[in-house]
Amino acid sequence: MRRRGLLTGALAAGATVALGASPAGAASSPVDPAGGLEEALFRLPSAAPVPLARLTQEIAKARADFCAARYSTLGRSLRGILAAASATRDATTGREREMASVALARSYVLAAELALKQHDDTAWVAADRALTAARASGHPVPIGESSRVLAITMRRSGRCPAAVRFLTQEAGDLDAGQAQTGAVRTTLMLTAAYTAANGRDRTGALDLLDAAEEETDRWQAAVPSGLFTVDATRAQVDVYRIGVHNALGTPDEGVEVAARLDIDRMPTAERRARAWTDTARMWHALGDGPQTFAALRRVENEAPQEVRRPALRALTSDLVYASARVPGVREFATRTGAVPA
Repeated sequence: MRRRGLLTGALAAGATVALGASPAGAASSPVDPAGGLEEALFRLPSAAPVPLARLTQEIAKARADFCAARYSTLGRSLRGILAAASATRDATTGREREMASVALARSYVLAAELALKQHDDTAWVAADRALTAARASGHPVPIGESSRVLAITMRRSGRCPAAVRFLTQEAGDLDAGQAQTGAVRTTLMLTAAYTAANGRDRTGALDLLDAAEEETDRWQAAVPSGLFTVDATRAQVDVYRIGVHNALGTPDEGVEVAARLDIDRMPTAERRARAWTDTARMWHALGDGPQTFAALRRVENEAPQEVRRPALRALTSDLVYASARVPGVREFATRTGAVPA
């Protein structure tokens, strides 16, 4: 009874501090929204449990920040959310503990996603904790979401074959007959396809893409909502197909895919920016500077903080110092931090 009272009583004052607090220095570091994650992961502040409904609402706001590519805002809120989610999970039992574990897993998924955006090594810790919490919940959807971000950290460290095996095993454990779990299976296969391509496994990458496309077609009439950061649609398959061909060194095979892709209809700014990013990489690999720059400007239009990510700044810098100069690139590079002002 005492623990249940913690969730429904007037303990929100302490939790409010945690949920609303910003890590020291976060506001002064716009180029690195993940700058406070290390402290968030290893030195969580004390926090009181909060009602599950409120915790879920706060995580939904954080997810909205990620999907809108408001990474600085997300970085400032995560420390408090992680602390509150951890305290809430520890103070609950039974069904409430299951749902608190789901909330904690999704909080860590967001932390891992943010760290991955900034190429920050804390992604390993966040992804591992996400999967631990997800498995404790017993819910297949957060398990799949957490598996995906952990596999991306594996790929980033060069462990592509191991990451592909992990993703395909996790996808195989999910029920293909249910819309929600079937959609998660699709996102795992898409991530596995891109991972295989990074490992130069063309056959495996294309087979996984085709399998993901077949599964997507099964749900096309009623695309399930509620997946955390990546949707399972034909447009998403096409974005991954462009990325796979970029990774395989065959960007010319992505041109036709890019031509049919209606990026403007994709549901979130983060996904639209990712689609334009892969398109920019495709044109850059094909040596077309103007098309590359046009795609980068679309990234900026969709999500200004995306073009300040390390990978995008490196691509912009390449354009600045290319032999064929593109009008407007240097000003763009200066504005986005790719080159010194």
